[in-house]
Amino acid sequence: MKRYFLFFLLPILALLISANVKIAENVTGTWQMEVQTDMGSGSPTFVLKQDEKGIITGTYSGQLGETPVKGTLKGDVIHMEFDIQGNLIEYDGTVAADTMKGKVKLGSIAEGTFSGKRKP
Repeated sequence: MKRYFLFFLLPILALLISANVKIAENVTGTWQMEVQTDMGSGSPTFVLKQDEKGIITGTYSGQLGETPVKGTLKGDVIHMEFDIQGNLIEYDGTVAADTMKGKVKLGSIAEGTFSGKRKP
């Protein structure tokens, strides 16, 4: 009886476990963003590379200039940051395939939202 119970229980457990495991997104590529803040809007470009541990490196190019970017991706939650003229710029949001969206904080200057799409 125990053998039959395990025979049916193990596949069900495996199915339940796999349903809860989320495959991590990958943000490697060129991203076109749309940013809206209380101080205005912009369309920066991010060129990103992600390693197997979820560490992000790359560059930001936009109205604030061009600068290196660093960040992390844990599951679908992204955090990116860079420094422009002593101001820490932070992007925090979520990634779904070729899109991302979230909130942006431009140091103590402004806050707003962003959305972006990966270029093909």
